[in-house]
Amino acid sequence: MAGGRTGLKESFASLSLPDYRRLWWAGTFSFMAVQMQFLLRGILAWELTERDGAIGLVYLVFGGTMLIATPLGGVAADRLPKRTVMLWSQVALTAGATAMGLAVVTGTEQFWMLAAAGLVQGTAFGFYGPARVAFTTELVGREQLGNAITLSLLSMNGTRVIAPSFAGALAGIAFFGIGGAYLIAGAFSFMSFLAVLRLPNVAPTADLPPARPLAEIIDGVRYVRSRPHLRRLLVSSFIVIMFGFNYVVFIPALVKDTFDLDNDGWVGLISSAASVGAVAVGLWLAGRADEPGRWRVMAVTGTIFGVGVAALALSPTFWIAVLVVVIIGGGTTGYQSLSNAIALNLTEPSHQGRVQSLLQLSFAGFGIAALPLGLLAEAIGRRQTIALMGIIATAAMLTYAVAERSAQDEIEAGEPEAAQTSTPAMANRTPATEINSSTRSAQP
Repeated sequence: MAGGRTGLKESFASLSLPDYRRLWWAGTFSFMAVQMQFLLRGILAWELTERDGAIGLVYLVFGGTMLIATPLGGVAADRLPKRTVMLWSQVALTAGATAMGLAVVTGTEQFWMLAAAGLVQGTAFGFYGPARVAFTTELVGREQLGNAITLSLLSMNGTRVIAPSFAGALAGIAFFGIGGAYLIAGAFSFMSFLAVLRLPNVAPTADLPPARPLAEIIDGVRYVRSRPHLRRLLVSSFIVIMFGFNYVVFIPALVKDTFDLDNDGWVGLISSAASVGAVAVGLWLAGRADEPGRWRVMAVTGTIFGVGVAALALSPTFWIAVLVVVIIGGGTTGYQSLSNAIALNLTEPSHQGRVQSLLQLSFAGFGIAALPLGLLAEAIGRRQTIALMGIIATAAMLTYAVAERSAQDEIEAGEPEAAQTSTPAMANRTPATEINSSTRSAQP
């Protein structure tokens, strides 16, 4: 990348590796299925109840399940072959989507079934997510990790362009309807299963002590607490995602009730709008995600995301809301790509699964917060609640940026913040040495 210029070859460098390419396709098919169900679940919940709180309850089940499953998934990713964990996760995701589709097709769907489907998906995601991200390190190495993570998120956000509008269009066609759309989502999950089958079955570390899941989860928490950069990253991520990302929960009600547009296709359109910005930022970021100082870019894009959510609450018309959501999508990709890449580079291989599980607990918080936020929307108003969510996410991001800048200044002045350690192996390691322990590209 001479002169700081990045071409298409560098932007898609990780895809030249056959095994990573298979992992990328597996993720693409899985994301397609999940994004379709995300929209379908919201539409069906609204049609069955016409209440913000009921929609929030569906996501609460999803988030509460992830809260329990994700730490266990992190332990599994560090101890079991990641391919095996991903395969069984896809089996559960395929079964859940297919069962929900059959219920709707036969006219037997009920609200509790949506909650049950959320439980299955939350459990499967709790195991699938940490294994997939940690597997990336094994397939591409640390030097291309930022590029690989960004391409994975580019894939996810690319499906967010197609999946919502595709699902919304299918739901509006009598021949398919919501049930048929669910069945097609199940087919995409099965295609992901087939792609995972072609990945290498890399054995975990052979000299691990006997499994003690609870002790290992606690060890993972201590590991994060002992590393100030990593700790700040995970805490801020939890707040940003828990509050800011919940704007998507309100999209069906915002379109159908606030903007008074009844056709499901409008819901799909505004959901896809987020991905227009996401894909644009992802393409720009892919070749730059391994450069030093990327934590600043992460802080800027995270702040743009939070401000965008607040601006969505003030949007007077549907089309202005669509434009705002495009900006939100760009901020989402920048923030998620870089937070994942930085977290992986700051983590030793022995703990990557558990650290990723803690990072992905943000999405459990997202699901758990959906119900109280839905009830709050019913009490004080939908727009007011969305504005509050954006303000909280923005404040968390600005707090992270100030704290990280202060820490970097101390390091440059030769007075690094005190390194808190919990094991002898970590003694005498400052954040500065911690950041540079692998490669220069490991800087946040």
